Amino acid sequence: MTKENPYLEVNGQTVYAVVDGMGTAKEMGMRILSENGIDDPVPNEWYSQEEWLSAFKQIAENIGPHTLFAIGRSIPKNAEFPSEIDDIEKALASIDVAYHMNHKIDGEPMFNEKDGSMKEGIGHYTFKKTGDKQAEVICDNPYPCDFDKGIVKEMAQRFKPEDSLLVKVEHDETDECRKKGDKVCTYTVTW
Repeated sequence: MTKENPYLEVNGQTVYAVVDGMGTAKEMGMRILSENGIDDPVPNEWYSQEEWLSAFKQIAENIGPHTLFAIGRSIPKNAEFPSEIDDIEKALASIDVAYHMNHKIDGEPMFNEKDGSMKEGIGHYTFKKTGDKQAEVICDNPYPCDFDKGIVKEMAQRFKPEDSLLVKVEHDETDECRKKGDKVCTYTVTW
């Protein structure tokens, strides 16, 4: 993870996903956030993305990838998402919009709901349909790989078609990976 713009902020309900995603270790989540400059996150308040990324780094180093994945899975129930999602493709495509909705730069929202425009500066989640029941989500952002996999998995699982028994999300190991110092991670989603 790289040091980001100090004027980038994340909303409180999204930050709270760290606590929510840690299950029975919620107190530990609050302690880690506090150790990184975020005390008692509350909805509708904004917090430094740099401090939030520092908390992720601490979690990655001291707790591990399964917790990052669980935190990612808690994002859809904690962060703001577009309301018109009603199928798996819209769900996966909406991750980028939600990502920008939940961040500010220089005090301004990074997604304008009135005209649909996005500000640059935090990367993207790019959705690409690759088959009848298959897609890719390319994650080009400063967040941990396992965290992103959790978001993709939860959104796909939540909106999978009724005729699909399961949703599979696999990291494309032949491609780049942020764990190896690359800029992006690619996830293949099948349903």
